[in-house]
Amino acid sequence: MFKKYVYGSPVETGAVVIDLFPEADKPQMFDETENGSLEFIMTETDIVYGLGEANRGINKRGYIYSSFCTDDPNHTEEKRSLYGAHNFIIIDGFDRIGVFVDTSSRVTFDIGYTDSNVLTITTDSSDFALYIITGDSLYDIVRQFRGLIGRSYIAPKWAFGFQQSRWSYKTADEVREVVRNYRKHGIPLDAVCLDIDYMERYKDFTVDETAFPNFKEFVAEMRCEGIRLVPIIDAAVKIEDGYDVYVEGIHDNHFCKTAEGGDFVAGVWPGKTHLPDFLNSNTRKWFGDKYKTLLDCGIEGFWNDMNEPAIFYSDKGLKAALDAAAEANGKELDINSFFELRDKLMGLSNSIEDYSSFYHNMDGKVMRHDTVHNLYGFNMTRAAYEAFMRHEPDKRILLFSRSSYIGMHRYGGIWTGDNQSWWSHLLLNIKMMPSLNMCGFLYAGADIGGFGSNCTRDLLLRWIAFGIFTPLMRNHSALGTRAQECYNFGDTEDFKNIISIRYSMLPYIYSEYMKAALADKMMFRPLSFDYPDDNFAATVEDQLMFGDGLMLAPVYTQNAVGRYVYLPEDMLYIKFTTPTQRRYALLPKGNHYIDVAVNEVPLFMRKNKLLPLCRPTDRTDNIDESRFEIIAYVDKPCEYVLYSDDGYTTDYDRPEHFDSISVKEDNGKLVAFSRKTIVKVSLFN
Repeated sequence: MFKKYVYGSPVETGAVVIDLFPEADKPQMFDETENGSLEFIMTETDIVYGLGEANRGINKRGYIYSSFCTDDPNHTEEKRSLYGAHNFIIIDGFDRIGVFVDTSSRVTFDIGYTDSNVLTITTDSSDFALYIITGDSLYDIVRQFRGLIGRSYIAPKWAFGFQQSRWSYKTADEVREVVRNYRKHGIPLDAVCLDIDYMERYKDFTVDETAFPNFKEFVAEMRCEGIRLVPIIDAAVKIEDGYDVYVEGIHDNHFCKTAEGGDFVAGVWPGKTHLPDFLNSNTRKWFGDKYKTLLDCGIEGFWNDMNEPAIFYSDKGLKAALDAAAEANGKELDINSFFELRDKLMGLSNSIEDYSSFYHNMDGKVMRHDTVHNLYGFNMTRAAYEAFMRHEPDKRILLFSRSSYIGMHRYGGIWTGDNQSWWSHLLLNIKMMPSLNMCGFLYAGADIGGFGSNCTRDLLLRWIAFGIFTPLMRNHSALGTRAQECYNFGDTEDFKNIISIRYSMLPYIYSEYMKAALADKMMFRPLSFDYPDDNFAATVEDQLMFGDGLMLAPVYTQNAVGRYVYLPEDMLYIKFTTPTQRRYALLPKGNHYIDVAVNEVPLFMRKNKLLPLCRPTDRTDNIDESRFEIIAYVDKPCEYVLYSDDGYTTDYDRPEHFDSISVKEDNGKLVAFSRKTIVKVSLFN
């Protein structure tokens, strides 16, 4: 059951798809402080889940988080804001309640940071909607919330294949070489992402014809290789006479304004730019239709970036910093004056002063940007998705974004931004996945191997061994870092084997994704969601339940040759050594140490569950779903519902997409049956 409480006159964010009548009274579980904050008294044992793309652990208790979309690549533990603003939490204690704070501006969640037993929610604006959700279980609360905010975006099937990216592949020949090397070494690959250098001087919806001549033909050439190209689109539009996007934007008044009514100027990749007013429906249609330029070239996927929005500098901020530097020139700077100058220079990017100095026209209502900041990236992705529905209504287009707010999950997926090649960021990736699923973001993943810093062979292998389970599986790295393609780390057989395991599991992964999207479920869950009566399970943060009855226990520590695992019940341990070779062990409930080499993938299965596997292949187009091997850990008849469709069209709900693979008793033996496919069963009981 959910209830809505309204404070002031909230901006319509677009997060919620069900119109609820507000309650007359305020919620009794919260006390309102003098400054308008809401306080909830926690017990010593309460656990707090949620906040989507947020720092630290699955249990958010003990720290303070700020929902304010932030372009910051240094995701260290003290950071309070990352790229997304996902204001949904569940308090799990004597009573279980879900809390969603729906507001377009900053929200701060002090979850036992100032006072260990007090949860304090503070909004920058006094205008917000508060939703309180109660249910029979943690999972029930999530399902209700997901129903409240609408169905998750559904990606095309090819987008579940392995993707390779880098800032940047600067020519078509570089891309050809990447594809050639992956195919040469037999490492599966489905897509190559094109970062900013494919464009002509970083101008949206352009292609550098010198570096990428005959782009449409090049896209077709890559498709013949089984490769989709996925270009980046940035939020800002370069100021340049003769550039059609700029000229049209000026003529039709599509850019954000200053207080004086001029077009706001921000320095980003191309130099000086204007920011499209994505909160305006006319601008969304105009900008969204620009994607057709690349759709017409055969492009089937995009990633939206720099849409917090990221601002390197404004004219005003840059002038103040340069004036301060000029004044300091030749002077002896003591510690105070030096740090004052340093802070002024370092504070140029993404400053709150800049965010407070331009305005949106929300279809007739003028709003200062900082009051609607969290909606910017959301509406950029919405603009693209709605354009795809106009131009390719029956076809799924891949779309994922860096910045997001709850509600954007209906229009695209997300990647978790500019992480680092750190073991701690592999662990952070693991901990983020269930929180993202809670907030509706199913098509999600991190930059595998880390975007910044220099990756090592063992880190990349361990990260891939977890990444094979995330719907978005993309290796991405930054300019100036070590080349991070899998074939650049010596012997490639280990990479081939682990990524091939992903492809052998793709029917299962895709099936679990589709069922989660269609039924408002989670692919990734904390152990406590499946084992609510197991107090120890609630403390485990480096293992995740995955899909229908599987448990993941990745290795995330440098030089480790294994790890300890907690089993909440008896489970079948499956260790993949290659896609077709596995070792099995029936392990009882409790703690176990397992050996896991860097070229192996550990997996655990609950009792009376099935895992369908297909033959590994080099691309999603070649997957054979006419026959499966079924791993069955059963002692009674059971079934697995396999979802399979063409992966391209949008008629998701047809009954024929669902196939029941059953293990039944036949002449005293358990055997597997399927209406559509040939199955071979590996039975354990």
